[in-house]
Amino acid sequence: MRRTASLNFRTRARRWALPAVVAVAAATLSWGGSPAGADSDPSGLPEAIDTILGDPGMEGGAASVVVADAATGETLYQHDPTGRLTPASNTKLATSTAAMELLGPDYRFTTDVLAGGRVRGGVLDGDLYLRGTGDPTALAADYDKLAAGVAAAGVKKVGGRLVADDTRFDDHRQGDTWGADDESSYYAAQISALTVAPDTDYDAGTVIVEVAPGKKAGDEPVVHVTPRTHYVHLDVRARTVGAGGEDGIAVERRHGTNTITVSGTVPVGGDTAKEWVTVWEPTGYAAAVFRDALAAHGVRVAGATTLGRAAPAGARRLVAHDSMALKDLLVPFMKLSNNMHAEALTKAMGYAATGRPGNWGDGIAAIASYLKGVGVDAGKLRQVDGSGLSRKDSFAARQIADLLLSVRHEPWYADWYRSLPVACDPDRFVGGTLRSRMCDTPAALNARGKTGSLTGASALSGYVKDADGRELVYSVVQNNYLVDSVKPLEDAIVVTLAGSTAKEAKAVTPRSARSLPAAVRDGDLECSWRKPATC
Repeated sequence: MRRTASLNFRTRARRWALPAVVAVAAATLSWGGSPAGADSDPSGLPEAIDTILGDPGMEGGAASVVVADAATGETLYQHDPTGRLTPASNTKLATSTAAMELLGPDYRFTTDVLAGGRVRGGVLDGDLYLRGTGDPTALAADYDKLAAGVAAAGVKKVGGRLVADDTRFDDHRQGDTWGADDESSYYAAQISALTVAPDTDYDAGTVIVEVAPGKKAGDEPVVHVTPRTHYVHLDVRARTVGAGGEDGIAVERRHGTNTITVSGTVPVGGDTAKEWVTVWEPTGYAAAVFRDALAAHGVRVAGATTLGRAAPAGARRLVAHDSMALKDLLVPFMKLSNNMHAEALTKAMGYAATGRPGNWGDGIAAIASYLKGVGVDAGKLRQVDGSGLSRKDSFAARQIADLLLSVRHEPWYADWYRSLPVACDPDRFVGGTLRSRMCDTPAALNARGKTGSLTGASALSGYVKDADGRELVYSVVQNNYLVDSVKPLEDAIVVTLAGSTAKEAKAVTPRSARSLPAAVRDGDLECSWRKPATC
C-alpha cells in the first residue's frame, strides 16, 4: 500500500537499540589507527589494517575506517572514525535504508493517463494528461502499453492537447554541485517526475546511441538511437575509415539542447560503438515517446504537447502503470549504483513527508529524520543529494557503520541486504559493482558492500564473515589520494577481515591496481557507470 503525505516522520523511540558495548568500546578507543591497548590484542587485527592503510598510495590522503562485530556492536578497529570525508556512492546507504522505512518495501511509482473531458464517438473533448510520480524505471514499452490502454478505452482522437503532468516533483533538474562536465553523462541525468529509461538497467533520462561503420571508407557511419524518438537530433560528423584505421567515436549532447553530436572515426569492419547520453528536459522526452506510441495505436492528438501542467481534480483515469515494488527496484539501484534511482526516491520521500512537490531539501530532511530515529547522529554528517554525486556530501565511517549495525534489526533488512553487491559474483544483478573484485580470496561470494567512487574519493562499506563465521561490519572511506585507484586497499582490508579469526589476523598485501579490470582500476567513477564496459 502506498504511503501518503500523512506519513509520520518522527524521531521514534527505538523498539531496539544499538548494543551498549558500542558506546563503551568507542569511549575506550584512541583517535588514531588502533584501539587503545592494541599491543595486547591477540588477533593483531589493528596492526594488520594499519599496515594496509600505510600504503604509499595513501601518502597525504585521508581515511576514515571502522570495523565492528555485527552481533554485539563492539568496535574492533577504527582509524579517524569521525573524520568527515566525501563518501561518493556510499551516500546511497542512507538513501536506500530511509526509503525502505519511509516509503515501504512495497512502494510503487505510478504513471497514469487521464482524460480532461468526455469521450464521444471516439473523440476526447478535452486534453489528455500523462501524469508521473517519478518512476525511474519506466521504459518505452511501458508508455506503449499506456497508449494501448487509451486506444482500448475507445479514444481515437484527442481534441485538445497532450499535457505532461510532472508536478509531483519540483522543476530543479540537477543536484547541488553536480559537475557541468558531467551534464551529458548518463550517470548525471536530469530528474523529473516523468522520464524514460532506454534499457533494463533503468538508466532514466538517457538515450542509447549506437554508431556502426559504413560499408566503405568515407561513408557516414550508421547511427541508431534507442528508444527511437525524434526528441533528440543527431549531428553526425563522424566518418568511416579503412579497415585497421583509428577507432575513436565521441558522442556528446550540446548544453541546453537535445542535439547529440557524433564525431570521430570508425574503421570498416569495426565494432559498433555504444554510448548512453542524457536528454535535456526528461518530461518532454516522456511526452514525446508517449505521443509516438499513441500514434502507433491509432490515437491522434490534435493539439500541441504542453509540459508541467497539473491534471485537474476532475480528470478521469483511463489507464495506469505501476513500477516494480521498491524492494525489487533496490536491486538495479544498489547493484549498479544508479544515481537517478537515488534522486527519484529522495524527492519521493520529500513529497511523502510534506505533501509539497518532491524536492531535495524535503527529501534530505526526511532521510536525516530517519537516521536520527535509528541512532545515527545526522548532525555529524552532511547530505545534499541522494546519490553521492555531490562533492558537498560529507560522511564519517562511524556514522556509516552505525547505520549498518542498526538496519540489521529492521523488518525489511533481508530485502535491503539482498540489494548489496556481492564480491566476485559474476552476475551483474548479484555481484553488481563488486563482481570483479576480491576473486580467489576468502571474501569472494562472502563480502557484501556498497562501493563509491569519484575523482579522489573512494569508499566501500558493508558486511563480511571472518574465518570463524563471525559477521563483521566495515566502513572504509578514503579521500585526497593522487594514485589512480585505492580500491586495492579497500579490498585488502575486507579480505584481511574475511581471513581473520578472533585469535589471528594477518594483513593481506594489496593487489596491484594493474591487476584489476580497467573499469575497476580507473577509480574516478563507479565501474558500472563506464558503459558499455562491465565491472
